[in-house]
Amino acid sequence: MNDDEKKLPLLGHLIELRKRLIRSVIAVVITATISFIFARQIFDILITPAPQDINLVYIEMTEMLGTYMRVTMVSGIILAMPYLTYQLIMFVAPALTPKEKRYVYLILPWIALMFVAGVVFAYFILIPRLTEFLLTWPGGIATPQPRIGNYINIVTRLLLIVGLVFEMPVVITFLARIGIVKSKWLADKRRAAIIVAFILAAIITPTIDPINQSLVAAPLIVLYEMSIWLARLVQRKEARAVLPTAPSEP
Repeated sequence: MNDDEKKLPLLGHLIELRKRLIRSVIAVVITATISFIFARQIFDILITPAPQDINLVYIEMTEMLGTYMRVTMVSGIILAMPYLTYQLIMFVAPALTPKEKRYVYLILPWIALMFVAGVVFAYFILIPRLTEFLLTWPGGIATPQPRIGNYINIVTRLLLIVGLVFEMPVVITFLARIGIVKSKWLADKRRAAIIVAFILAAIITPTIDPINQSLVAAPLIVLYEMSIWLARLVQRKEARAVLPTAPSEP
């Protein structure tokens, strides 16, 4: 194969990548525009988990504008996430076998569902507990007046990261389907996974409070155990599918 023949596939991949990126950018622009229209309502939703007696302030002239744009962009990315995931899958689809492509199409709804589950967990369980701790501890020393930019930055980061982390069972199940990972290997790495879960929890939560970190680490460990169970279930189904059938008696 000469150099020109080698360049053609690479050029084709780059063209395909550009096409997928352009479509993804257009999707985010559309969803961000929708988010901009409803930004005030989105602000109300994001502020709800904070303690009711806390007044959010801004101290720089451009801070509120920057926060407004951040809320618009993050909301647009969250709304566009199913489409962005679809574009990513379509980019790698040519490298998959027909069987692997079927598995990808089957997990698409679960990708969206688990992302929403992660966002709901962060919003209703993690963020209220975290904001209460940050804004009330140790108490009696100073009156908290958190900046709106800092608050929105923490909340939106948690929503995005926790939503993505909740995709773990879906991703591992797909990898088990195509034979890249095995349930036994995952089970053997359980202790390391628990340590990694607490490390990730320490990174995700902007506090050293062990209770808040445990609120993140605990679901990560549960999701990992769920991934082991799903991988084992997938392997059993695959094993039954390849078992030879007994010949019928004459």
